[in-house]
Amino acid sequence: MGTESTRHWRRSTDSDGVCWLEFDKSDSSSNTLSSDVLDQLDQEITALSQQALRGLVIKSAKPGGFILGADITEFAALDSLEQATAAAVRGQDLLARVEALNFPTVAAINGFALGGGFELALACDYRIAVDGYERNLGLPEVQLGIHPGFGGTVRTVKLIGAPRALDMMLSGRSFSPREALAVGLIDRVVAADQLDFGAAALISEVPTRQRAAWYLRLLNLAAVRPLIARKIGAQIARRARKEHYPAPYAVLDLWTRYAARGPAAYKAEADSIGRLLLTQTSKNLVRMFLLRERLRNLAPKQSAFKRVHVVGAGVMGGDIASWCALRGFEVSLQDRAMEYVQPALERAQKLFKQRLRAPGAADEANERLTVDLEGARIGSAELVIEAIVENLDAKQALLAEIEPKLNRDALIATNTSSIRLEHMATVLENPGRFIGLHFFNPVARLPLVEVIEGPETDPQALSRALSIVIALGKLPLPCRSAPGFVVNRILTPYLLEALRAHEDGHALETIDAAAKSFGMPTGPIELADRVGLDVALSVARILSDTLGSEPPEALQSMVTDGKLGAKSGQGFYAYSQGRPQKRRDFPKPDVELVDRLILALVNEAVACHEDGVVEDWDLLDAGVVFGTGFAPFTGGPINYARQRGVEEVVATLQTLSTKFGERFTPHPGWKKLAAVS
Repeated sequence: MGTESTRHWRRSTDSDGVCWLEFDKSDSSSNTLSSDVLDQLDQEITALSQQALRGLVIKSAKPGGFILGADITEFAALDSLEQATAAAVRGQDLLARVEALNFPTVAAINGFALGGGFELALACDYRIAVDGYERNLGLPEVQLGIHPGFGGTVRTVKLIGAPRALDMMLSGRSFSPREALAVGLIDRVVAADQLDFGAAALISEVPTRQRAAWYLRLLNLAAVRPLIARKIGAQIARRARKEHYPAPYAVLDLWTRYAARGPAAYKAEADSIGRLLLTQTSKNLVRMFLLRERLRNLAPKQSAFKRVHVVGAGVMGGDIASWCALRGFEVSLQDRAMEYVQPALERAQKLFKQRLRAPGAADEANERLTVDLEGARIGSAELVIEAIVENLDAKQALLAEIEPKLNRDALIATNTSSIRLEHMATVLENPGRFIGLHFFNPVARLPLVEVIEGPETDPQALSRALSIVIALGKLPLPCRSAPGFVVNRILTPYLLEALRAHEDGHALETIDAAAKSFGMPTGPIELADRVGLDVALSVARILSDTLGSEPPEALQSMVTDGKLGAKSGQGFYAYSQGRPQKRRDFPKPDVELVDRLILALVNEAVACHEDGVVEDWDLLDAGVVFGTGFAPFTGGPINYARQRGVEEVVATLQTLSTKFGERFTPHPGWKKLAAVS
């Protein structure tokens, strides 16, 4: 069996006449479809089309997966509509040639196949995947502000029908191999050691190719499409505004106009993605994707990390413990009595059942999470996390108690949301190993963890902490100890300004609508309710010196009256079954109200950088987006200010300062931002 190799592809033909085309991108840990990769694939398809073969199997030589998708780093070079459209047409033409080969073709998928990688698989006659429960097959392009561009908007509809195909592309959600098999995206699922055998069997058998059921094909009829499109369009509008996220609307428009049928559908797809690639939304979402990858690579994964001990089984401590167990680590959870631990164990069981689908995986995670009321296992832990009440005296007392029991190489971490590390560390004999790991609620959903360095924190301890956070599947944001750190410091002026706007006469619903019109996922009033008004008040008091103002009286009154937000059933809103009861009719927000909320946050972000809490403008943006949900399509508060215009933002702040007070005075740090913008 002879083998021919290029830089990224290896081609060999076995004695049965089956060609095996292996993708192994040079100098990369994963396969992506960069320009030179596509050039060489073009050459391979040309060579294959001239051979008399029984079949072709396309597979990956990388152990971690098939193809991750397009090389996103190349998107920045697309600076004209013609260039962007041509890139899509090129990919379409190449995959059309794969589809047109006159012998059976099989994509043998080992692990992930996403975006353009999955589109290549769709162009093959058959798809076979290694069995597994991880959701790693899909078309997530909408998360980058675009949609499939190599024919995926057409082939998915043909394969599984419009309802499932549209949902797949509009949501960006992925499927596990078994889920993909059930909906018809792939043809077979096999054990890892049977992948090659199974691929060869498909070529020998040549089974009937997958196709959407007849009743699903009826939905493509011209008379039916507009009815379905109106319903789906209304669902999209509830989730995202077209001016913020145009890609979902473009996907729906392509199907509505062309029904995934004929050359016109492919041409329209290329034209559409060409336009989307040049939008500010796509450029900003690509920026956030690259920043996410940067956070994931701030430190190597901590391979020796095995044992965690968490003190405090409340909502945060209990959920941190369960997340660590979910990620495969041995965890002991300590609190004063079993009655405080039991709710955490019950939440953990729900989490494990939701996230771990492999047989027995949830039970194994439950076994990794143990109760240790006396702290007997604290000495064997490599990481001890303090997650008790947000009170300096209580935290100092606990740290002084547990330090003598620790392994000498163990890290001590606090989950404090606002107390400075140097204040807690005064009771420690070895403050060099003391760091902050500030998780956000809900732990299982929010990706960011602030990794906080105190004045005496050893650099090696900080590096280990970053590695641990990455091993836990979270995004670490390194920052310096300061009041409120990054996220709470920047978020608090936004929340407090919302309350001051209410004191000025704006309806609660109007204030929340103003933030959502900007692109925030939740309005600030509802957010304060969900965080807990007692927590919001505590953080506001801690930050009062930094922010130069006391919390609004309305917030203090609510807490005094026991109205703590969603958790008590009553905050600024009343809550029924966890949902805020909001009026449907309320005054629409104006531009000034939006600026009051958003620029309060942006101004504090500039102050945070100026104070050296985070020394990198880009990481500051990443922290605010991943930690607060700040409108991702803007690329973060600093990027938003740059794109709006630093001079214009500063002028607006000065106007707001004249009208509403000194809290809007532009921070001196704007001068530095202007100098580098």
